[in-house]
Amino acid sequence: MSSYFRRVPNFEYVSRTADRKNIGDYITVKNFFKRVKLSDDIFNNLQFFEKYKIIGDERPDNVAFKVYNDETLDWVVLLSNNIIDVRTEWPMPQSSFENYLLDKYGSYSNLEAVHHYETIEVKNTSGVVIVPKGLKVLSDYSVTYYDSGLDREVIATGITEEFTNYDYEVDIEDKKRNIYLLKASYLNLVFNDIETLMEYKEGSEQFVSRTLKRGENIRLYE
Repeated sequence: MSSYFRRVPNFEYVSRTADRKNIGDYITVKNFFKRVKLSDDIFNNLQFFEKYKIIGDERPDNVAFKVYNDETLDWVVLLSNNIIDVRTEWPMPQSSFENYLLDKYGSYSNLEAVHHYETIEVKNTSGVVIVPKGLKVLSDYSVTYYDSGLDREVIATGITEEFTNYDYEVDIEDKKRNIYLLKASYLNLVFNDIETLMEYKEGSEQFVSRTLKRGENIRLYE
């Protein structure tokens, strides 16, 4: 993240530390309220991205090093997928996942309980899909349809499969593993966009420079 923080502009606010020398002292910090995202022209254009599947316990910095040869570009990995909270939007490490399951379900036996049922794919004799795979249904779900190839009505039964609590949670984690990454050849384009978006604009009383704003010190008027 260090390469991202270097691009975040500064903000001076009134010092409230015990060792301040006078009421006019300021402390300079990074303005973390100044957040950016990829421009819509980039974010909505798949030609700028490539698919990637997170392997094992890979973290964003691991992925950044593998793809960009720079672990500090982990923020590019997150920005490319509009990930704000890594704790909930990135796959958990295996040990954390196991602890999460036990905390949520209480025991391993509860993990084997049925969470829901889903359909398997059903086709007619012409290969036309009658029931798609993955619909959440009741365990005894069936469907009746006319099959022109057989010239008769068909009742399809036994077309569901059970998903345990464990299957359900693993599926959620697996979906998080499929992400998109900005192609390395477009990094400079994004850097330039972000530097422009991070800049402060003149016209505000708080404006000091393109990279610095200063908060009002009301103590000076008291």
